[in-house]
Amino acid sequence: MFVDRAKIIVRAGNGGNGAVSFHREKFVAAGGPDGGNGGKGGDVILVGDNNANTLIDFKYHKKYNAANGGNGADGKRTGKNGANCEIKVPFGTVAFDMATGRLMADITEENPRVVIAKGGKGGAGNMNFATSTRQIPMFAKAGVAGESFEISLELKLLADVGLIGFPNVGKSSILSRVSNARPEVADYHFTTLSPSLGVVRLDYDAAFVMADIPGLIEGAADGAGLGHQFLRHIERTGLLVHVVDVSAREYRDPLEDFETINRELVNYSEELSRRPQIVVANMMDLPSFQDNFPTFKETLEARGYHVIPISAATGEGLDELKTYIYKTLSTLPKEELEHKYRGTIKVDENAVSDHFVVNIVDDVYVVSGKDMARLVNSTNFAEYEQLQYFQRTLERVGVIAKLEEMGISEGDTVNIEGIEFDYKR
Repeated sequence: MFVDRAKIIVRAGNGGNGAVSFHREKFVAAGGPDGGNGGKGGDVILVGDNNANTLIDFKYHKKYNAANGGNGADGKRTGKNGANCEIKVPFGTVAFDMATGRLMADITEENPRVVIAKGGKGGAGNMNFATSTRQIPMFAKAGVAGESFEISLELKLLADVGLIGFPNVGKSSILSRVSNARPEVADYHFTTLSPSLGVVRLDYDAAFVMADIPGLIEGAADGAGLGHQFLRHIERTGLLVHVVDVSAREYRDPLEDFETINRELVNYSEELSRRPQIVVANMMDLPSFQDNFPTFKETLEARGYHVIPISAATGEGLDELKTYIYKTLSTLPKEELEHKYRGTIKVDENAVSDHFVVNIVDDVYVVSGKDMARLVNSTNFAEYEQLQYFQRTLERVGVIAKLEEMGISEGDTVNIEGIEFDYKR
């Protein structure tokens, strides 16, 4: 079963909490604070795996969590870092943040490991807060929460050459004859419902990877049939081999078939439509082929295409095809094709900074955001020193200034991540 799309939820580990501790030892009257820092939370990492060729596992296992960092301890001991969560995916997998459409990872041989969710930083222990005027700090910081995302995974085949064309024109037969691939071959439409890869070897040092892309139909670029799923795989190929049934055994005009497929490429991607293309005229073993081939060849070669006649059934012309493909590939730029993935980033117009958002709900000033949640969670409101630190942080990041800009008055209620206060200046 071939699966090329999946959705998963990933959560990196939270940072461990800092410790509040004081050195206690016989004959040491005032050892000072020695609370250690929390450990870092584990990351979630996508890792390319040569042994994987499908996303089927993600249909059944959808949640992936890295380990939390350990809490700090006395004696200035730092908590243990949380273990990373490594997710093995096939090469050619791309990952998108479903909330924003942002491309998060593109797993290739050159980029086989990508951190997609970062673990939270460990909280500082009270040993970090001792000063000449504050020698016995009674507080520490909580660890930062790890990142979490709902992610869409898509698999795009990595191949040098992509076989394209209408269904039932002989693409699978060509691949089975010239490579080590063994796709299902039968004389009916949509025999191939999933892409197949094969290594085409001319000799020990000369080889390339060919992909049999399932047959396209008119309207594929608009999603007709399985069009979008199939066109997605062509994007990764450097050279297109366009197979056409020139015998017209299904009573279609071969030139019109050629034009139809190329229109779908243009409609799907202008860049894809400009990809180098070799035309393969198949079915030369059938009598009707000889009637149609001269006009077909003359018309397309006048447009700059190289046309190679073959018979996938008998194997005639396949050696010439392999040699010409290999020579053409050697003339293409060696650098990896540029792939553009553009997501629409959702921007909250109420956000006054990266740290917090302020909204007025039923006359209550509601302050929210990841940094605010972290500040509230790390504050012991029963300790006077921590209350002072809390107040100074609100002033430093601009919360107080924003509240005053929005017209807050003495005695108004402020809700910061579920904790309510009466506003006073």
